[in-house]
Amino acid sequence: MEDIEQDWDKPITEAGIAAKASVIVRVGMLDLGAGTGSFRVREMMHRIAYPLGVHVRADVNLTDIQATCTDGKNRITEVVNLPTTGVNTERIWLLEHFADWFSVNLGTGATYHSRSEVSTELMNNLDVRDASQVSADISSQLREEDKKDEEAKAKLGTAVWLDAASTAQKNAEAELAEAAAAGDEDAADAIGVEAGSVDARVASMQAKMKLASDESAQAAAQVGKTANDSSATAASETASGPAAASASADRSVAGSAAAAREAPKRRLKRRADRRERMLRKIRAEMDDSMAVDRERGVTVRQAHRRLDLIEHRAPLYSPAFSGFAAACACAAFVFLLGGGPIDMVGAFVGAGIGQWLRRIMLGKRINQFFVTFVAVAVAALCCVGTLRLIGLFNPIALQHDTAYIGAILFVIPGFPLITGGMDMAKVDFPSGIQRVAYVLTVIIMATLAGWMVAAVVRLNPQGFEPLGLNPWVNCGLRALFAFIGVWGFSVLFNSPQRMCLVAAVIGLITDTLRLEMIDWGLAPEAGAFIGALLAGLLASAWRSAVRRGMLPPHLGYPRICLTVPSIVIMVPGLYMYQAMFNLGQLNTNASMDWAFRAFMIIICLPIGLVMARVLTDRSWRYDI
Repeated sequence: MEDIEQDWDKPITEAGIAAKASVIVRVGMLDLGAGTGSFRVREMMHRIAYPLGVHVRADVNLTDIQATCTDGKNRITEVVNLPTTGVNTERIWLLEHFADWFSVNLGTGATYHSRSEVSTELMNNLDVRDASQVSADISSQLREEDKKDEEAKAKLGTAVWLDAASTAQKNAEAELAEAAAAGDEDAADAIGVEAGSVDARVASMQAKMKLASDESAQAAAQVGKTANDSSATAASETASGPAAASASADRSVAGSAAAAREAPKRRLKRRADRRERMLRKIRAEMDDSMAVDRERGVTVRQAHRRLDLIEHRAPLYSPAFSGFAAACACAAFVFLLGGGPIDMVGAFVGAGIGQWLRRIMLGKRINQFFVTFVAVAVAALCCVGTLRLIGLFNPIALQHDTAYIGAILFVIPGFPLITGGMDMAKVDFPSGIQRVAYVLTVIIMATLAGWMVAAVVRLNPQGFEPLGLNPWVNCGLRALFAFIGVWGFSVLFNSPQRMCLVAAVIGLITDTLRLEMIDWGLAPEAGAFIGALLAGLLASAWRSAVRRGMLPPHLGYPRICLTVPSIVIMVPGLYMYQAMFNLGQLNTNASMDWAFRAFMIIICLPIGLVMARVLTDRSWRYDI
């Protein structure tokens, strides 16, 4: 700590290995605490270490990091332990921007976002609650600036063209006067044709510029047409002279006109090339100057101050809104599983109250396994109580015993489940196995609590009754509730609203397609694989579109923040609960049958995402 304090206000490139390692390892710790996989934690740490000239070797597990950093002269090893784990996709997103801001200010350039201005503005406004709106505002400003630049370039190009055309016109008039003085009627006719043509084109362009400034596109088009007509008339009248009657005069006119038309274009191209070379030189000089300023400006204190703001950001949503999102997600989940309106109402009430209580208890740092047990039990009881209350007015509600399963699905640990499978795909078995063990522990606590509630109130869940909807109506409702369900789970992961909507659109496409293919006879396991593969491809296409400028830069989200919420709704929570319920009834055969069904679907989800990454990401395609 003394070494770090001594370098606190030094430029980080001039600081010692202890100060550099403190920033590198802290970024990895924050990323790990946000719930991402070990492969992403290592990648993030390397992105921070590279501009500092530091090599990092890190062992990353579920809640700890052991990292050794060396700069070729000195070496230091740091060990970090987290008290627990969770999911915070906003933090994952902000850390991506921090890495780009850090790299740009050290002169190595952005690696994640194509417009580094968005990252810079975000890092300067981390005290603002809605960081997503900050990025949207700066993106809008960038679009306005780009539009102004394009307009300026267009005006500059038009001015250069008019200058060249005017010069060509003056030359043609001078040549015409010389030809007339020499008595060469053929040459005079040919030059006259081109002079009239150039004059008409100049008049046309000037008219268009004037009308464009008045924002009258229709009038500009009409004047352009009139100018072109007058050009053709002038050419026709000039060509109808005595000398134009012969074929040789026609060929002479055509040749001279073509040469005169090409001359302004060549001069325009030469000027444009010179202007482009000058602009490149200016940009290079500005980049060199900015690189010097960046190397001087980023201190150890500034880096840690921004990491402090990222670490201590309050959750985007209150416990009440989080409960509402969970209620929407679980009600949508119930419909996708085959439930009807009564089942959805019960799941809505139970999940909403359960998630609200869960957020309150987690805010007090109570053990999360205990919190899971209590929240699930409360959610199941509230769902059953709601159905009993509805049964006072509609007795058929008393037969909907399966609805309470949907009310407890908000605790499904989809993020560590998927990232654990992806860690194993990257041959990181210690981290992958730990994540899977964590997932199994949460699932056991949740299903055990649900089974105990069912045993106490004597429930016998046997599945949902068919709704008998028209196939087209059913497909449309599936798309709607898939969108709502993914949106709800994204809110539970603390995603900004724009990120929630992007993930929801991906989930709408993938989950609807998966369910429709299962209705057509496809195995549920194959449907889960195809759905996850498509989600990964869509997320990669989205990111690529942002980087290429086809989408605004503030919509560039990490793929994992889009893919996991979009496929977590595919996790077979109903199968897992049925396995525990039958085990509690000592029906081991049925329990194993449901457990293996769930297992096959669960392993297909990360495999689908891994396949998408292999197809679209070189670092996944090759063992490098």
